[in-house]
Amino acid sequence: MYSFNGDIAQAKAVLNEKYIYLYIPVYLFAIWDSYRTTVDLNKVHLLAKRENAKYPNFSVSPFEINYLDKKKPWIALVWAMTIPSLGQLYIHRILAAVLTLAMTVMIVIHSNMIEGMHYFLLGNFPKSREVMGVQWFLYFPSIYFFTMYDSYINAVELTKLFDWEQADYLKENYQPQNFVLHKGEKV
Repeated sequence: MYSFNGDIAQAKAVLNEKYIYLYIPVYLFAIWDSYRTTVDLNKVHLLAKRENAKYPNFSVSPFEINYLDKKKPWIALVWAMTIPSLGQLYIHRILAAVLTLAMTVMIVIHSNMIEGMHYFLLGNFPKSREVMGVQWFLYFPSIYFFTMYDSYINAVELTKLFDWEQADYLKENYQPQNFVLHKGEKV
């Protein structure tokens, strides 16, 4: 927080030297593991697509009720812009929505964001800065923009999955087995 505000001397003063060498490997491992997991999941996705693997159309668990349905990504984005977690509720990711809402509430409470915004809107900028817990408030943009991104991307992917499943269903149930369409041929 101090380094973001340009107070490098204060940032150095609060840095715990005992843990400084732990930060770098943990950070590098997180980047590497995220990349490795993404590559693995992309490979699994391609294999499932090539095998024409079936996806469960309906599932109920203690955390979520999911059914395959078209979602409008812009609606998920708008809901996520109003209150973080509402976009995730729109796409039925209940556990993610609850955790995001809990983090948002914790950040808002600890940062005194509501009180700070009140003074800001009244034009009392020094009082707003005084009451605002800047260290906690710096977490808010991460949560806010993450939920917008997460809701939008998941709505797009759910819509693609719905389209694929619908195409497979129509092929299996309504397309004759001997139907072949050749390139350039008119039906």
